[in-house]
Amino acid sequence: MDSGALAPPGPTVPGISRRILSMLYESLIVFAVAFFAGLAFYGATHGRLSGNTRLVFQLYLFLVLGAYFIACWSRGGRTLPMQTWKMRVVRHDNLPVGVGRAALRYVLAWPSLLLFGVGVFWAFFDRDRQFLHDRLAGTRIVATDDAGAGHQ
Repeated sequence: MDSGALAPPGPTVPGISRRILSMLYESLIVFAVAFFAGLAFYGATHGRLSGNTRLVFQLYLFLVLGAYFIACWSRGGRTLPMQTWKMRVVRHDNLPVGVGRAALRYVLAWPSLLLFGVGVFWAFFDRDRQFLHDRLAGTRIVATDDAGAGHQ
């Protein structure tokens, strides 16, 4: 079996544990972004977060976090934690993801994570060790081990 001839050239896939550690670091950033966005919303609504306002608040946080991830992934392919752990998101052909594909990845990541992390556990069985939301969005996470790889 000559699988080497079929493998696309380019960066390697970082280990699952490395990606999960990056996600843990990412959760700190997400908490800070959500906290300050929530604080602004709370102030704008004078502390009234009930009924429809609560639903608007949840949608607002979804959009704020989406803006953060989509901007990072479409402009350089990585967030600060991904940069720290030397990874980036690319399309399957190793080209940068655009805004549309980054938005699709963001939307697909929610059920992937919220359904007991099934999309993360998927990587243990995936032939390329990718998360389910990456597989569905046509993206993949690759290592950028050298310091000069893929500057924004």
